[in-house]
Amino acid sequence: MHDIRYIRENPKAFDKAMFRRGLDSQSSALIKLDEERRAVQTELQKVQAERNEKSKMIGKVKSQGGDAQSIMDEVSAMKSHMAGLEERERNLLQVISQHLAALPNIMSEDVPDGENDDDNIEVRKVGEVKVKSGSDHVEIGEGLDMLDFEIAAKMSGSRFVLLHSGLARMERALAQFMLDTHTQEHGYTEVSPPLIVRDNALFGTGQLPKFAEDLFRIPESSVELEEKVESSRWLIPTAEVPLTNIVADAIVNEECLPRRYCAFTSCFRSEAGSAGKDTRGMLRQHQFYKVEMVSVSTPENSQEEHERMTGCAETILKKLDLPFRTVILCSGDTGFGAQKTYDLEVWLPGQETYREISSCSNCGDFQARRMNARSRRKGEKKTRFVHTLNGSGLAVGRSLIAVMENYYDPVDGGVFVPDVLKPYMGGLEKIMKVDIDMEKIV
Repeated sequence: MHDIRYIRENPKAFDKAMFRRGLDSQSSALIKLDEERRAVQTELQKVQAERNEKSKMIGKVKSQGGDAQSIMDEVSAMKSHMAGLEERERNLLQVISQHLAALPNIMSEDVPDGENDDDNIEVRKVGEVKVKSGSDHVEIGEGLDMLDFEIAAKMSGSRFVLLHSGLARMERALAQFMLDTHTQEHGYTEVSPPLIVRDNALFGTGQLPKFAEDLFRIPESSVELEEKVESSRWLIPTAEVPLTNIVADAIVNEECLPRRYCAFTSCFRSEAGSAGKDTRGMLRQHQFYKVEMVSVSTPENSQEEHERMTGCAETILKKLDLPFRTVILCSGDTGFGAQKTYDLEVWLPGQETYREISSCSNCGDFQARRMNARSRRKGEKKTRFVHTLNGSGLAVGRSLIAVMENYYDPVDGGVFVPDVLKPYMGGLEKIMKVDIDMEKIV
């Protein structure tokens, strides 16, 4: 969300920022609407003052035994006129708010210009690519008989998967390892948040109204109808939504910042805009697991916090000994709510390329304005909007894919267990094929 006062005072700078997002000039239309709204406010204040004076006159005339009917008629007409002005102001404010809500965040100046992910710039490359080419995770998982898309499709349709035995255990181990690292080494507070949220939560983090088609909306239930709940309910696309909304409509003490939260949750996405993309395997699913990091920071410290958060995500890949690279997203690839984003891309031998496994974004005060999240310095009355940041730490399913492909043993079809995961898997050295028919298990 943007500050209309900033746009009014910096129209050229704002239009330049929107132009980097591929949008035409926005300031003139917004300023015109804002001028009209302020003119209505001025007239409303003027009529209110006149009405107050007339009301005083009524009492004075009546106390002197005079006829105040004509003045009372004037006051009544003014009241009606004020109601019309108030309605006009509300409508203009709604139009302005809707316009502002549809506009993306202003990107940082150091975000490189570009059209798509081909124009992203590599910041660093970490780890040696030991397996340049090899079997992909589908071949490996099906060879182990621990990955099944057909059974999942019977229950849920396409883009769902059923894992069992060693792969299911490794998925759980990855999540536990990530949580332990972030909470014990990086200072994040673990949170177990709701997986269902209302409109306002998704609006606050920027998913609504623009990306409604990418979400799963829960149909109205009989309970909702009985309670006359006006807001819709949605499955979360990422734990960023509930974690960031912890500070919605709140004023936090700046002495307590930064606040750092992390959570392991299911995530649900319709993938409406990704038809034909990554349809093979687990890369792009309707349901997947992720460990999410969220930070709430002061404006002065958010850039430093962004670098720190990215480093926390990188640590997971380093500990897993997975080769990866970190890139800064260009203007054409930076997300709607982000000022600046780093992507971590892990090497996948099955595709012979680096693929995204984490995005770490600084959103500045963009989300804070939408959810009215503010902070206050000790001893001061004035408040200001906080800065919010979010990052994957990491996507668990894609981490599993990366481990399967980079630790695959083509000799016997097994998957070696990374050293850091062995304590979470009872000391198991390698995942091997087991003789289990899932359809026959009762």
